[in-house]
Amino acid sequence: MTLTDRQRALCDAHDYDFSDLRALFINCTLKPRAQRSHTEGLMRISMEIMKRNGVTVDYVRAVDHDIAPGVYPDMTAHGWATDEWPALYARVQRATILVLGTPIWLGDKSSVCSKVIERLYGNSGQLNEHGQYAYYGRVGGCLITGNEDGVKHCAMNILYSLQHLGYVIPPQADAGWIGEAGPGPSYLDEGSGGPENDFTNRNTTFMTWNLLHLARMLADRGGIPAHGNQRSEWDAGCRFDFPNPDYR
Repeated sequence: MTLTDRQRALCDAHDYDFSDLRALFINCTLKPRAQRSHTEGLMRISMEIMKRNGVTVDYVRAVDHDIAPGVYPDMTAHGWATDEWPALYARVQRATILVLGTPIWLGDKSSVCSKVIERLYGNSGQLNEHGQYAYYGRVGGCLITGNEDGVKHCAMNILYSLQHLGYVIPPQADAGWIGEAGPGPSYLDEGSGGPENDFTNRNTTFMTWNLLHLARMLADRGGIPAHGNQRSEWDAGCRFDFPNPDYR
Protein backbone atom coordinates (compact mmCIF):
# COMPACT_ATOMS: atom_id res chain seq x y z
CA MET A 1 0.00 0.00 0.00
CA THR A 2 1.38 3.41 -1.00
CA LEU A 3 1.64 5.94 1.81
CA THR A 4 1.13 9.65 1.36
CA ASP A 5 4.10 12.00 1.53
CA ARG A 6 3.00 13.10 5.00
CA GLN A 7 2.71 9.51 6.25
CA ARG A 8 6.19 8.67 4.93
CA ALA A 9 7.64 11.80 6.51
CA LEU A 10 6.23 10.86 9.90
CA CYS A 11 7.89 7.44 9.61
CA ASP A 12 11.25 9.04 8.87
CA ALA A 13 11.31 11.99 11.27
CA HIS A 14 11.63 10.43 14.73
CA ASP A 15 14.01 8.48 16.93
CA TYR A 16 11.56 6.06 18.57
CA ASP A 17 12.39 2.37 18.57
CA PHE A 18 9.44 0.05 17.93
CA SER A 19 11.49 -2.86 16.60
CA ASP A 20 10.64 -5.19 19.48
CA LEU A 21 6.88 -4.76 19.02
CA ARG A 22 4.61 -7.22 17.21
CA ALA A 23 1.25 -6.41 15.66
CA LEU A 24 -1.53 -8.71 14.50
CA PHE A 25 -4.13 -7.44 12.02
CA ILE A 26 -7.24 -9.62 11.74
CA ASN A 27 -9.38 -8.84 8.71
CA CYS A 28 -13.00 -9.84 9.32
CA THR A 29 -14.15 -9.48 5.72
CA LEU A 30 -16.72 -11.98 4.44
CA LYS A 31 -14.64 -12.54 1.30
CA PRO A 32 -12.18 -15.44 0.96
CA ARG A 33 -8.53 -14.85 0.08
CA ALA A 34 -9.08 -15.06 -3.68
CA GLN A 35 -11.35 -12.00 -3.65
CA ARG A 36 -10.31 -8.38 -3.16
CA SER A 37 -11.05 -7.03 0.31
CA HIS A 38 -11.65 -3.31 0.65
CA THR A 39 -11.14 -3.62 4.40
CA GLU A 40 -7.71 -5.09 3.75
CA GLY A 41 -6.92 -2.11 1.53
CA LEU A 42 -7.43 0.26 4.45
CA MET A 43 -5.64 -2.03 6.90
CA ARG A 44 -2.59 -2.12 4.63
CA ILE A 45 -1.96 1.58 5.29
CA SER A 46 -1.65 1.00 9.03
CA MET A 47 0.37 -2.15 8.44
CA GLU A 48 2.80 -0.30 6.17
CA ILE A 49 3.34 2.47 8.72
CA MET A 50 4.16 -0.14 11.35
CA LYS A 51 6.48 -2.08 9.04
CA ARG A 52 8.38 1.11 8.18
CA ASN A 53 8.93 1.55 11.90
CA GLY A 54 10.40 -1.89 12.42
CA VAL A 55 7.31 -3.58 13.88
CA THR A 56 6.86 -7.27 13.10
CA VAL A 57 3.45 -7.37 11.41
CA ASP A 58 1.25 -10.46 11.11
CA TYR A 59 -1.94 -10.54 9.03
CA VAL A 60 -4.92 -12.93 9.13
CA ARG A 61 -8.02 -13.09 6.97
CA ALA A 62 -10.23 -14.86 9.48
CA VAL A 63 -12.75 -16.27 7.00
CA ASP A 64 -10.00 -18.40 5.43
CA HIS A 65 -9.66 -20.34 8.67
CA ASP A 66 -12.03 -22.95 10.07
CA ILE A 67 -12.90 -21.10 13.27
CA ALA A 68 -15.67 -22.82 15.18
CA PRO A 69 -18.31 -20.67 16.88
CA GLY A 70 -18.25 -20.60 20.66
CA VAL A 71 -16.73 -19.02 23.72
CA TYR A 72 -14.22 -21.65 24.83
CA PRO A 73 -10.49 -21.81 24.00
CA ASP A 74 -10.84 -25.01 21.94
CA MET A 75 -14.28 -25.89 20.61
CA THR A 76 -13.25 -29.43 19.65
CA ALA A 77 -13.71 -30.17 23.35
CA HIS A 78 -17.32 -28.98 22.99
CA GLY A 79 -18.61 -30.98 20.05
CA TRP A 80 -16.96 -29.40 17.00
CA ALA A 81 -14.93 -31.67 14.71
CA THR A 82 -12.34 -29.02 13.82
CA ASP A 83 -11.28 -25.65 15.19
CA GLU A 84 -8.36 -23.57 13.94
CA TRP A 85 -8.77 -20.92 16.63
CA PRO A 86 -6.15 -22.37 19.05
CA ALA A 87 -3.45 -21.92 16.38
CA LEU A 88 -4.65 -18.38 15.66
CA TYR A 89 -4.74 -17.58 19.36
CA ALA A 90 -1.05 -18.44 19.55
CA ARG A 91 -0.52 -15.59 17.08
CA VAL A 92 -2.71 -13.32 19.21
CA GLN A 93 -0.53 -14.13 22.22
CA ARG A 94 2.62 -13.12 20.38
CA ALA A 95 1.23 -9.69 19.44
CA THR A 96 1.51 -6.59 21.60
CA ILE A 97 -0.86 -4.75 19.22
CA LEU A 98 -4.16 -6.11 17.87
CA VAL A 99 -6.14 -4.38 15.12
CA LEU A 100 -9.51 -5.74 14.01
CA GLY A 101 -10.82 -4.71 10.59
CA THR A 102 -14.39 -5.18 9.45
CA PRO A 103 -16.83 -4.14 6.76
CA ILE A 104 -20.22 -2.73 7.73
CA TRP A 105 -23.30 -4.85 7.10
CA LEU A 106 -26.75 -3.66 8.20
CA GLY A 107 -25.03 -0.92 10.19
CA ASP A 108 -22.97 -3.34 12.25
CA LYS A 109 -19.68 -5.23 12.21
CA SER A 110 -19.52 -8.44 10.21
CA SER A 111 -20.56 -11.82 11.56
CA VAL A 112 -16.93 -12.91 11.20
CA CYS A 113 -15.85 -10.06 13.48
CA SER A 114 -18.42 -11.11 16.07
CA LYS A 115 -17.07 -14.65 15.96
CA VAL A 116 -13.46 -13.47 16.38
CA ILE A 117 -14.42 -11.35 19.40
CA GLU A 118 -16.32 -14.28 20.91
CA ARG A 119 -13.26 -16.48 20.53
CA LEU A 120 -11.01 -13.79 22.02
CA TYR A 121 -13.44 -13.75 24.91
CA GLY A 122 -13.03 -17.50 25.30
CA ASN A 123 -9.34 -17.04 26.13
CA SER A 124 -9.70 -13.87 28.18
CA GLY A 125 -9.98 -15.71 31.48
CA GLN A 126 -6.51 -17.20 31.12
CA LEU A 127 -3.77 -15.52 33.14
CA ASN A 128 -0.48 -13.93 32.18
CA GLU A 129 2.79 -14.34 34.05
CA HIS A 130 1.70 -11.67 36.56
CA GLY A 131 -1.57 -13.39 37.44
CA GLN A 132 -3.59 -10.85 35.45
CA TYR A 133 -6.04 -11.65 32.67
CA ALA A 134 -4.43 -12.73 29.40
CA TYR A 135 -4.67 -9.49 27.38
CA TYR A 136 -3.38 -7.10 30.04
CA GLY A 137 -0.51 -4.96 28.75
CA ARG A 138 -1.59 -5.18 25.10
CA VAL A 139 -3.23 -2.47 23.00
CA GLY A 140 -6.09 -2.63 20.52
CA GLY A 141 -7.67 -0.66 17.71
CA CYS A 142 -10.00 -1.12 14.73
CA LEU A 143 -10.52 -0.11 11.10
CA ILE A 144 -13.90 -0.04 9.33
CA THR A 145 -15.04 0.18 5.69
CA GLY A 146 -18.46 0.22 4.07
CA ASN A 147 -21.08 1.86 1.88
CA GLU A 148 -23.48 2.76 4.67
CA ASP A 149 -23.49 4.52 8.01
CA GLY A 150 -22.03 2.66 10.96
CA VAL A 151 -18.30 3.40 11.31
CA LYS A 152 -18.64 4.87 14.80
CA HIS A 153 -21.20 2.28 15.89
CA CYS A 154 -18.89 -0.57 14.85
CA ALA A 155 -15.89 1.10 16.49
CA MET A 156 -17.76 1.63 19.77
CA ASN A 157 -18.75 -2.03 19.86
CA ILE A 158 -15.34 -3.40 18.95
CA LEU A 159 -13.29 -1.10 21.18
CA TYR A 160 -15.60 -1.66 24.15
CA SER A 161 -15.27 -5.41 23.65
CA LEU A 162 -11.47 -5.26 23.46
CA GLN A 163 -11.10 -3.14 26.59
CA HIS A 164 -13.55 -5.36 28.47
CA LEU A 165 -11.34 -8.34 27.63
CA GLY A 166 -8.25 -6.55 28.95
CA TYR A 167 -6.77 -4.61 26.03
CA VAL A 168 -5.70 -1.01 26.57
CA ILE A 169 -7.31 1.39 24.09
CA PRO A 170 -5.33 4.54 23.23
CA PRO A 171 -6.88 7.86 22.21
CA GLN A 172 -8.50 7.83 18.76
CA ALA A 173 -7.98 4.11 18.25
CA ASP A 174 -10.32 3.76 15.27
CA ALA A 175 -10.59 4.94 11.69
CA GLY A 176 -12.85 4.18 8.76
CA TRP A 177 -14.13 5.01 5.32
CA ILE A 178 -17.67 4.91 3.98
CA GLY A 179 -18.82 5.75 0.50
CA GLU A 180 -22.06 7.39 -0.50
CA ALA A 181 -25.06 5.74 1.15
CA GLY A 182 -26.48 2.92 -0.94
CA PRO A 183 -24.97 1.09 -3.90
CA GLY A 184 -21.78 2.66 -5.12
CA PRO A 185 -18.01 2.27 -5.27
CA SER A 186 -16.24 0.66 -2.33
CA TYR A 187 -12.92 1.78 -0.83
CA LEU A 188 -10.57 0.33 -3.46
CA ASP A 189 -12.88 0.79 -6.47
CA GLU A 190 -11.82 3.22 -9.17
CA GLY A 191 -13.21 6.67 -8.53
CA SER A 192 -14.21 5.99 -4.92
CA GLY A 193 -11.80 8.56 -3.52
CA GLY A 194 -11.17 6.22 -0.59
CA PRO A 195 -7.37 5.88 -0.71
CA GLU A 196 -7.05 9.65 -1.24
CA ASN A 197 -9.53 10.68 1.46
CA ASP A 198 -7.71 13.03 3.82
CA PHE A 199 -10.03 12.40 6.78
CA THR A 200 -9.56 8.64 6.55
CA ASN A 201 -5.80 8.90 6.00
CA ARG A 202 -5.41 11.27 8.93
CA ASN A 203 -7.40 9.12 11.34
CA THR A 204 -5.71 5.91 10.19
CA THR A 205 -2.33 7.56 10.73
CA PHE A 206 -3.26 8.89 14.17
CA MET A 207 -4.67 5.50 15.20
CA THR A 208 -1.51 3.72 14.11
CA TRP A 209 0.87 6.06 15.90
CA ASN A 210 -1.27 6.07 19.04
CA LEU A 211 -1.13 2.28 19.08
CA LEU A 212 2.64 2.37 18.64
CA HIS A 213 3.22 4.97 21.34
CA LEU A 214 1.01 3.28 23.92
CA ALA A 215 2.45 -0.16 23.16
CA ARG A 216 5.94 1.34 23.60
CA MET A 217 4.98 2.90 26.94
CA LEU A 218 3.47 -0.34 28.24
CA ALA A 219 6.40 -2.46 27.07
CA ASP A 220 8.90 -0.11 28.72
CA ARG A 221 7.01 -0.34 32.00
CA GLY A 222 6.44 -4.07 31.96
CA GLY A 223 2.73 -3.78 31.20
CA ILE A 224 -0.07 -2.74 33.57
CA PRO A 225 1.11 -2.67 37.20
CA ALA A 226 0.09 -5.90 38.88
CA HIS A 227 -1.72 -4.65 41.96
CA GLY A 228 -5.43 -4.71 42.55
CA ASN A 229 -6.09 -6.58 39.28
CA GLN A 230 -4.65 -10.08 39.80
CA ARG A 231 -7.21 -12.84 39.48
CA SER A 232 -4.74 -15.29 41.00
CA GLU A 233 -4.42 -13.17 44.16
CA TRP A 234 -8.16 -12.60 44.41
CA ASP A 235 -8.86 -16.33 44.16
CA ALA A 236 -6.22 -16.92 46.83
CA GLY A 237 -8.21 -14.74 49.23
CA CYS A 238 -6.61 -11.32 48.80
CA ARG A 239 -9.34 -8.69 48.59
CA PHE A 240 -7.04 -5.65 48.26
CA ASP A 241 -9.09 -2.74 49.64
CA PHE A 242 -11.82 -5.01 51.00
CA PRO A 243 -11.59 -7.15 54.13
CA ASN A 244 -10.44 -10.66 53.37
CA PRO A 245 -13.20 -13.25 53.74
CA ASP A 246 -13.44 -15.20 56.97
CA TYR A 247 -12.94 -18.87 56.15
CA ARG A 248 -13.59 -20.19 59.69
